[in-house]
Amino acid sequence: MNYFEFFDLPVAFKIDEAKLKQGFYERSRRYHPDFYTLESDEKQAEILELSTFNNEAYQTLTDFDRRVAYLLRLRGALAEEGQNEIPQNFLMEMMELNEVLMELELDFDAALYQKAVQELEHHEKAAFEQVAHIIEQYDDKKADPTELSAVRDFYLKKRYLLRIQENLAKFAPH
Repeated sequence: MNYFEFFDLPVAFKIDEAKLKQGFYERSRRYHPDFYTLESDEKQAEILELSTFNNEAYQTLTDFDRRVAYLLRLRGALAEEGQNEIPQNFLMEMMELNEVLMELELDFDAALYQKAVQELEHHEKAAFEQVAHIIEQYDDKKADPTELSAVRDFYLKKRYLLRIQENLAKFAPH
């Protein structure tokens, strides 16, 4: 059973967060190990497994990035870490931003830092805008491999931009 099925949610990038939260609390009560202390060892182990699954599923589905990665993996559109290829054209665009990071490392310049922050925000926004309609209207029953591919590319770009953001944060004025 996948995480979406566990919470009776449709497989989607955008979910009903209130229904997810309600389902999590309901299952947390239902599968709380303290209610099964007098049961057999097998039943206790089963409940502990369900309780753990409930927590893992909730943590994954409440976080947008983790939910996107989970759905992509569920549909075979995302390989394991380190086995996915970031689009080459995007990497070419990132060369300039990476060069700015190197410049900042050698000699901090507040104006250059601010320009890099703005460029990073622009790339994040542009990456999302390319797939926003897919994320909003995704129908798993009619899923098109090109849609999943586009969302995968967005996810990989976003992770790459996050690494740049983390590096850029090292130079943030205090």
